[in-house]
Amino acid sequence: MERKTKFSIINKKLAITIMSIILLFFLMNILRNISISKIDTTTLNNFCTIFISMILEGLPFIIIGSLISSFIQLFISEETILKIIPKNKIVGLFCAASIGLIFPICDCAIIPVTRRLIKKGVPVGIAITFMISVPIINPIVLFSTYYAFTGKLYIVIARALIGFISAILIGYFIDLLHRGNALRHNIHINKCSCNCNGHHSHNYNNASHKIYFLSDIVYHTSSETYNTGKLFIIGALISSFVQTYVPKKYIFSIGQGEIYSILIMFLLAYLLCICSQTDAFIARAFLGQFTVGSVIGFLIFGPMLDIKNTLMLMGTFNKKFAIKLILLIISICFIMAISANYVIPLSLKIIGGI
Repeated sequence: MERKTKFSIINKKLAITIMSIILLFFLMNILRNISISKIDTTTLNNFCTIFISMILEGLPFIIIGSLISSFIQLFISEETILKIIPKNKIVGLFCAASIGLIFPICDCAIIPVTRRLIKKGVPVGIAITFMISVPIINPIVLFSTYYAFTGKLYIVIARALIGFISAILIGYFIDLLHRGNALRHNIHINKCSCNCNGHHSHNYNNASHKIYFLSDIVYHTSSETYNTGKLFIIGALISSFVQTYVPKKYIFSIGQGEIYSILIMFLLAYLLCICSQTDAFIARAFLGQFTVGSVIGFLIFGPMLDIKNTLMLMGTFNKKFAIKLILLIISICFIMAISANYVIPLSLKIIGGI
């Protein structure tokens, strides 16, 4: 009975979310085809295109992330995770940052996975390092960066290396700055069909569990998708509005200088909400117009923090932790971008360019 009630609630939430998206698309389509003198249809079309492309680009990755999160919930026990994690904190942070090299998930999908890992007992610092490194140094992102910056291998190396170091530093300092539960609500594991409360991995060879395999996957995936997806949609809506109605010339006009260029590129990364697998193609257009440090800052800051990710972080972690994490991300990325302004040109002079 309890399980039926939970499924009913989740189904209602999903139905409301899906119907809201459909209704929003329907209304946007109507507005696009209405000729009203006070409405600039070209601008409105741009807004609709940007918003819809964001949704279509991001939601599949959120669903993938939620599905991975569900498998972690159902098949990996707390005991297994604790055995895998190195006892040494520094080694654990290095291992967490390195996982990104073989874990092809973008920033849209990583937050639900991170939340599940924390619920399963992974130390917060290690989980945050994992969350930050994966969208920056995973193989798909590095390949797209290499393709976008053809002939400029140093950009790929700088993104991977600086992203790796930044993730470790952020994970290390957030572990020092915060104690206690980092999640927004008290740690709660969704109940499964077997009423295990999620406190063990499942063996679906057992007859009583095998029956509920598919329903458990659907239940956990839909729950994670709803919790994360609703915030992503709001963030995409805000970002689309900003991209459409805030003139970019005002942003570019103050983008000169080592400090200002970094701040402007951070602002662009935050407002544009570009997926980490495609942001290199946008950053390529700014190389030469802005400092190299600001371009690297764009490539490492964007996957860590933008409008949609901010809303997702605030919805996942408690307020104090989220604010500390956001400020830490901004500080570390800013320091790294300033350092890149000096280190990269110096390195290129020494080795002759790559």
